[in-house]
Amino acid sequence: MGDILGYARVSTGDQEVAGQELRLRQASAAKVFTDVRSGRSVDRPGLSALLDYARRGDTLAVVRLDRLGRSLAELLATVAMLKERGIALLSLEEKIDTSSAAGELVFHVFGAIAHFERRLIAERTRDGIAAARAEGRMPGRRPLDPEKVGAALTLIRSGLSPSKAARQVGLGRSTLYRELALRPDAQRQPA
Repeated sequence: MGDILGYARVSTGDQEVAGQELRLRQASAAKVFTDVRSGRSVDRPGLSALLDYARRGDTLAVVRLDRLGRSLAELLATVAMLKERGIALLSLEEKIDTSSAAGELVFHVFGAIAHFERRLIAERTRDGIAAARAEGRMPGRRPLDPEKVGAALTLIRSGLSPSKAARQVGLGRSTLYRELALRPDAQRQPA
């Protein structure tokens, strides 16, 4: 049997990682790796260091599953990668241990639920689009008003910044920048 390696993560520097570290050490973690990063960030040096350090037979321990990933799909991918490497996952809060048959079953159930949820969302989206079309509505982004785009381009050529031009004519800033990228001739003329 290998070592238990703890992973603790907090989202901001204002938060303390010490509470997670303490719980992981109480759960017999031989070493604890930490990150102060948002869960959205894919760059997690502490997790990378843990994965570099971990060997077949080790267990990656977390206080809660959300410390390891923000979405079920991300967690499932991580668990699949760990399983491939012969590393188990232990979550203290959820009491999941993938080194046991029951823990692995729980993760397969999570995966099935995630797949089901994705299919339901896709079906609802298709149904919503069909209903909108049946009512004569066109789903999706509304076409741009060519007069607004033309006015914004004229303002930009006269020296106004794209942000101010977009605001003045009532277009979104990113919409106007997207239009500028499509029209290289529309860039601001030198004064």
